[in-house]
Amino acid sequence: MTTENPFEQLSLQELRTRSSMKWRAHGDDVLPLWVAEMDVVLAEPVVRAVTEAVARGDTGYPAGTGYAEALAGFAADRWAWDGLDVGRTALVPDVMLGVVEMLRLVTEPGGTVVVNCPVYPPFYSFVEHMGRRVVEAPLTAAGRIAPEALEEAFAGENGVGAAAYLLCNPHNPTGTVHTRAELEQVAQLAERYGVRVVADEIHAPLVLPGARFTPYLSVDGAERGLSLMSASKAWNLAGLKCAVATAGSGSAADLARLPEEVGHGPSHIAALAHTAALRDGGDWLDAALRGLAANRDLLGELLAEYVPEVSWLPPEASYLAWLDCTALGLEHDGGAPQSDGGGPAAATGDVTAIAGPAAVFLKRGRVALSSGPAFGSGGSGHARLNFGTSSAILVEAVRRMGEVAAGVR
Repeated sequence: MTTENPFEQLSLQELRTRSSMKWRAHGDDVLPLWVAEMDVVLAEPVVRAVTEAVARGDTGYPAGTGYAEALAGFAADRWAWDGLDVGRTALVPDVMLGVVEMLRLVTEPGGTVVVNCPVYPPFYSFVEHMGRRVVEAPLTAAGRIAPEALEEAFAGENGVGAAAYLLCNPHNPTGTVHTRAELEQVAQLAERYGVRVVADEIHAPLVLPGARFTPYLSVDGAERGLSLMSASKAWNLAGLKCAVATAGSGSAADLARLPEEVGHGPSHIAALAHTAALRDGGDWLDAALRGLAANRDLLGELLAEYVPEVSWLPPEASYLAWLDCTALGLEHDGGAPQSDGGGPAAATGDVTAIAGPAAVFLKRGRVALSSGPAFGSGGSGHARLNFGTSSAILVEAVRRMGEVAAGVR
């Protein structure tokens, strides 16, 4: 099986033939480093699983526990966690829809859900759309969970505490990988205040050298937690929707109340693809992780050379870099063209809006980044960059950003 860097096998011309959101939201002169899609060739076991299923007409409804079994094997092998009980799992359409369904199980309409800002924009929009209220517990300047802020949010106001905590680990957009000690403190606080923890662990397979992923359900005191995992981010399968919801021993009864119709949403083809990735895509994943580590180092060198005013903390996981562009003083100057994703307003939770530094880099440099304000408090003056691409595209993109920065110095 090949161990070639999957980020260096496709040219920009080949990538522009793709019809997914990343490559269709902007014009052909834009380098898209925004939405969480990677510029890779797919793992051969995934391609084989999908093409063979289609060839034999195996395109019906999903069945069985193959995906959960593959995830349990992956967890034991990669994270030394043998506690993923297949009997306490359920297939859900994708991680965010799974988050919504888990929150429905453990909260009531009007209840408070705590998030650590800055955080993935749909944490706001999805939660608010389902009639719950979001309360922020900001991360520290180092991107870590702040226990004091979390406890304050859990305690709530006027004697009405939070109902649930939506944990993101590894964290999006900072790339922070929360430690076992930090997660144990989360579990203790959650039990003290009667808060139910729902963990979005979609980026878990993408932990880079120097960090170690700890599944939330593996820590002491997390028995009443619920987790969502998927192969979609690690193997670039966002268009093949499927995820696994897992319950701790103390929340099995909650998961058992999941409505039957939720299980009608996952794709059978997607489940086959994700299963193949987890079971047979380890070599490809290792090559991708090496490529991402190299790109992370390259990005640091490029920022220092072209945009030294931008500060960042190199992420411990995934392919997302959270860039503090405050020192550049970039302000949106009139709105990005409608063909480039809309006007300047970037409401919290709007993943497609463009404002702040991202709007300026798009308009003047033709580089698309994710807009910082969409990630909630702490996002002003920031932008998120996806470095899951080829080194050539990364070099050109940061060079263009440097030209924009030079124009405002």
